[in-house]
Amino acid sequence: MTNKKSDAAPPSSLKPDLHHQDEPGHEHSHDHDHSHLDETAIRVRSLQSLLVAKGYIDPAALNEIIDTYETQVGPRNGAQVVAKAWSDPKYLAWLKQDASAAINSLGFSGRQGEHMVVVENTPDVHNIVVCTLCSCYPWPVLGLPPSWYKSAPYRSRVVEDPVSVLKEFGVTLPNHKSISVWDSTAEVRYLVIPERPIGTEHFTQEQLQDLVTRDSMIGTGLALVPGNPPLNPVSV
Repeated sequence: MTNKKSDAAPPSSLKPDLHHQDEPGHEHSHDHDHSHLDETAIRVRSLQSLLVAKGYIDPAALNEIIDTYETQVGPRNGAQVVAKAWSDPKYLAWLKQDASAAINSLGFSGRQGEHMVVVENTPDVHNIVVCTLCSCYPWPVLGLPPSWYKSAPYRSRVVEDPVSVLKEFGVTLPNHKSISVWDSTAEVRYLVIPERPIGTEHFTQEQLQDLVTRDSMIGTGLALVPGNPPLNPVSV
């Protein structure tokens, strides 16, 4: 396993945090540790709770909007990038040389996506992305980061024990395959190019896009195999 720019705490239990996602306005009898949140995030959370309490926003509607940007709108951009990389060797080479420019050529740019780097999965190497300090994430191609990506257990354990973390996402890799963990920062954001599924040689780019999931572009999942249901037992 190769760790890229990583310095994290010892492993701790991941699953409870992966399955747990607070709903706006949901009250608890215990205190949450917000030490991993910056001042702006704390203010946003407080404002959200206040608006819910006063009845100005509906928690269910808000969750639906967040889910749309987390799992549908944003990741569809990244899926276009991956599908083109699978179909066009010249575009893949451009991505490896200057990912920001290549991605921008498809119209995907903006804050959190200025300095992009792509890492390609191969039969011998599997890549997985984390931000050990906070939650740096390539919004233009992946949308909003899922709650588990921002959780302290994921940020620490994926560095120290990526094999176990991948298994909790339903991914078991061959023993010969090495794992490279890439640590996103404010300067660099990573996008994983998953391995292209076998049997898709005659697929169009549009058909290939449907096989690319958000998790496969983070590295916690694989591209879908045509005809097989998604494999993702971890609730995100």
